[in-house]
Parts: sequence; C-alpha cells; structure tokens
Amino acid sequence: MLFEELNIKEGIVKGLKEMGLTEPTSIQQKCIPLIKEGKDVIGISKTGSGKTAAFGIPILESIKHKEGIQALIIVPVRELSVQITKELHKFGKYMEFKTTTVYGGVSINPQIESIKRADIVIGTPGRLRDHLENHILDLSKIKTVVLDEADKMVEMGFIEDIRAILDKTPSKIQMLLFGATISNEIEQLKHDYMKNPVTAQTEAHVHEEFLEQYYYNVPQHEKFSLLVHLLKKEQKELAMIFCSARSTVELVTKNLKNYGIKAEMIHGKLSQNRRLSIMENFHKGRPNVLVASAVAARGLDIKDVTHIFNYDLSRDPQEYIHRVGRTARAGEKGKAITLLSEKDHDVFRDILYRYPVKVKELPLEEFERLRFDARSSGRRFGSFRDRGFSRGPRSYHERSTRPSSYGERISYSGPRTHDSGHKPRYHGSDSGHRPRGYSSGRGRSSSYGRKY
Repeated sequence: MLFEELNIKEGIVKGLKEMGLTEPTSIQQKCIPLIKEGKDVIGISKTGSGKTAAFGIPILESIKHKEGIQALIIVPVRELSVQITKELHKFGKYMEFKTTTVYGGVSINPQIESIKRADIVIGTPGRLRDHLENHILDLSKIKTVVLDEADKMVEMGFIEDIRAILDKTPSKIQMLLFGATISNEIEQLKHDYMKNPVTAQTEAHVHEEFLEQYYYNVPQHEKFSLLVHLLKKEQKELAMIFCSARSTVELVTKNLKNYGIKAEMIHGKLSQNRRLSIMENFHKGRPNVLVASAVAARGLDIKDVTHIFNYDLSRDPQEYIHRVGRTARAGEKGKAITLLSEKDHDVFRDILYRYPVKVKELPLEEFERLRFDARSSGRRFGSFRDRGFSRGPRSYHERSTRPSSYGERISYSGPRTHDSGHKPRYHGSDSGHRPRGYSSGRGRSSSYGRKY
C-alpha cells in the first residue's frame, strides 16, 4: 500500500516522499483512516513503528491556518515535544500551518508569543497547565487532543495536570491515545473523556528476527568491568546504556571516560539546552555511546542505534520494552544486552512473565577487572559494601576475587502461571527453554536465589 491510497493530501505525500517514506506502516494504515473519520482512537504499537505520523498526518490535513489552536499534543518529556514538532514540519513541508512547542526549564515569554500564532501546540503537561492558568492558552477551538505515551504521563504523576487541561477543552473533541503500552491506570481517562474509542493495535514488540536479546548473570561488583569489555568487543555504531538512577548514570559515564571510552550522559536534571545538544550530537555519532536514564527511553526517535545495554533494570517491567525499543527500528537489526545481578532478578522475572520476549543467557567470558571510582562531586554515596565495592586509599575498587562459582545461575521457585494461566516462557538457556537452575518447586521465593 502507498500513502496515496489512504487519500492523503498531495502536499503531505510529497513531504513524506522527500523523507524516503512511500508506504505506511501497519499502525499508520490502521489509524489514519479512523482518525480522518473523526473517531476517538487508541493506538498501540511497538516503538519505532511510526506513531507520530499515524496521528500527525490526519491532524495536518484538518488544520485551517490562522483559525486558532486546533490541535493539542501532550507528551511526557521535553525531548519528545521537540521531536514531534520537527516531524510535523517534515510531513507538512508543503502545508501552511504554525506550531509551538512548550515545556518547562526555559523562558515562558517566547512561548507566550508563539502560542498567539499557533495552529498546533505540542507540550508537556506541567507547562501547558501553566499557560492555561495564566489565561494565555485558549483551547476553545480545539478539535483534536493527542496523549502520546499516555501511560508514561500517568506514571510520572501528570494525571491531574492532564485532567485540568482536558476539562478546558470543548466537549466535542476527538481524543487520541498512543503508546507502545497502555496501562490500566488510563482506563478512567478513557471512560471520562473518550467517545466509543476504537483500538488500533499492531505487534507490540520488535520481532526477534530484528532484535537479538541477551543477558549475563554477573555479580554486581563486576558489572562495570563486563560493560567495558562488551563495549570494546561489540561492533557497534550507536550504543545506549540504560541505568535506573541518575546517580548511576553519572558514575558510569565518569568511569567510562576514565577508561578512554568517549561517552556522554543524559538525564532529567540536565538543562533543556544541554539535553537537546547532547541528543543532536549523539545522532551524529559524537560520541557514539550515550548513558541514559528513563528520560531517553520513551518515544524518542533515535536512528541507527545498534546496541542497547541495560546496566540495571527499572522496577517497572514496562521500561524494559521501551529501552530495547530504541534499537531494531524501521526494519533495522539491533542487539539488547542486560547485565543481571541479584537485585535485578525479581523485576527480570516480572518482565518474562508479562511479555513474550525471548532473551537468551550468554556464558560469562574472561574480562579484565577494573577499578571503579564511586565518588561523585566529593560526596560519597552511603555504604559501598552493599554495592560491591571495597574501600581503597583514594577511591573504591571492585573486588579482585571472583565467587567460587562465578556468575553461576538463576533459580526461581515462584508461581508457575501468568494471569493468563500459561507458564512463563524462558528461552535460550542450555536447555533452550529456561535459565539454568530454574526451579519447579512451589511457593513464592523472595528472590531468585543465586548460588555461589
């Protein structure tokens, strides 16, 4: 199928062709006709599947320039608002419309002036609410509202801001919800603000043909050494390393630089200009290693990422899906490697229970044990004994000794069924089905119970 067959305006088709886009993706084929018909739509598909164009193209077709703000796109993070704005201008290169992007952390005055001329507003919930409460943002002519990465906004605590914004829109608006996952928490939003929504869903995960997923069992105090070994071993173009805490992002980045690996970091505490500059340079491969917190896992279109490394896991199993979705995009191949220590086992079990992902265990190979400096800005982070570090004269060192049975195995004696009643699927171990040491015993264990 070609975009022309979806009865899209010629100017938009021309802009898409200049981007090298001639055939709509599955989510675009399903959503664009429904949105053009005026239906409320819930769009669910994997990251990198083209959700922005799925809602952006019909919005551009409906805009009448200089007739007030007609479309509002609400997103969880600043980077995503900037990205969507850029994409809309590429799609609509030959269309006449004005956009404005609003988010916190920058001066509000330029946004106020830009809003006065906008047809489409893209922004984060907190700053949008600021504009509303200051009587700057007039939503009386809104025809369409999009909640992109809706579940993430709920998770981040934006539900009250979203409700305050939606309450200011006309009663007859078209509501669109998009994401790679849609959580139970937005069911009430659907009930209160959507009219007979149609769900358009495609494959929620990257197919294993394109995305290879692996994990290593490694003691916590040797994670960094293994990471450096893998970064040097793997033939990578752009690589992203995900950490669950900002402090870990900072420490890992600093130590990578100490060992000559050119790396940059991104997390929510950096200034907006700094974050945008880092992302722009990373797209250009300067440098080709980016250490990131969850801020970069959701929604951002980062092309040519060949490798994802999970240094540790978020307590939210959904975050794994969004992290690994940064690679193997638009038909390209990618590899995701997770470093598992004992503290990651519970959430890893939940990931395998909830999602049909195929993750293969790789045996540990020999690698050099490296010193890890765990100091940050002159402040020491609690007890390093729990983190697997022993005190040295000027820094903290990874223990030089290895466990007697090095990185041996995972065993799990928890429940044997999903909510669906099926056993969790384990793939890629020595047996080809389960990680080594998987227990068939009954009753819930507090952890996997690694044996050394």
